[in-house]
Amino acid sequence: MALAAVAAFRWSDAGMAWLLAGSLFYLVGIIAVTIVFNVPLNDALAAAGADTPEGAALWTRYLTEWTAWNHVRTVSGIAALACFIMALR
Repeated sequence: MALAAVAAFRWSDAGMAWLLAGSLFYLVGIIAVTIVFNVPLNDALAAAGADTPEGAALWTRYLTEWTAWNHVRTVSGIAALACFIMALR
């Protein structure tokens, strides 16, 4: 969040667009996705009984959805890293 604020206030400096893009990839693609999608799936799985039909159905859903959102987080992390490297150039 602090890097995004620095980029916004020092917009005319070299590399600030990359700094802002990297900050947004990090904040939205990693932090927000974790809070909005992955943690609720983890909590639901932890609350479900492993030996119940509901637990088995939830596990199937969990594998599909959690893995997809984890891929989003991974790609966002790589994109953020690339943007931060470009900001340093």
